[in-house]
Amino acid sequence: MNKSTVQEIKERFDNDVERFSNLDTGQVATIDAQISLELLTEASKRIRPNAKNLLDIGCGAGNYSLKMLSKIANLNCTLVDLSKPMLDKAHERVSPKTNNSVQIIQGDIRDVVLKENNFDIILAGAVLHHLRDDRDWETTFKKLYNLLKPGGCLMISDLITQETKAVSEYTWERYGDYLESIDGKNYRKKVLDYVEKEDSPRSMTYQLELMKKIGFRKTEILHKNMCFGAFGGIK
Repeated sequence: MNKSTVQEIKERFDNDVERFSNLDTGQVATIDAQISLELLTEASKRIRPNAKNLLDIGCGAGNYSLKMLSKIANLNCTLVDLSKPMLDKAHERVSPKTNNSVQIIQGDIRDVVLKENNFDIILAGAVLHHLRDDRDWETTFKKLYNLLKPGGCLMISDLITQETKAVSEYTWERYGDYLESIDGKNYRKKVLDYVEKEDSPRSMTYQLELMKKIGFRKTEILHKNMCFGAFGGIK
């Protein structure tokens, strides 16, 4: 199957702003979305307690930035997303929560130009699974590494696979059962078909090993449940 193009992904998110603005109901298909949000931001705070600059990639409606600002006040926030309606909603929600700057940038994180060695914290919530081949993963992780200040952290919450095909099949089967328990067989099929069309996740192991290869000094695993995980690296 041909995967979704960047334009197709952008158009889908343009039409999904309100759903992603509601953390309680907007991400039901993402197991432990709220737990991962809490763990990533709390870990970031403890790694960089005096952080000044936050980069939120694939920021959506701004949930990760809002949670980060509840832990470290008055960050300078740079929000990047493909979708202008999402960015507008994120700006509307995030701006009142900080006295410092909130910059929105519409574009693909692979293409946008940002200042290197500038960010204390980079948050990537449910975005990197849109990367495709090995080169795409490596160049993007290298770019994110270069954007961080020394000692800064990249924290990821995302869809993941397993290293072993048989185990991966098992976790996706369990995830399907979870979806079915929420809203029946049609919902299960809808979500899994969408993942097949749009997403190309990699295992947590792959991503942690890639971080080490690129130069991250330390990596951290914060949470894993079936085909979702929260983890990160420190420059």
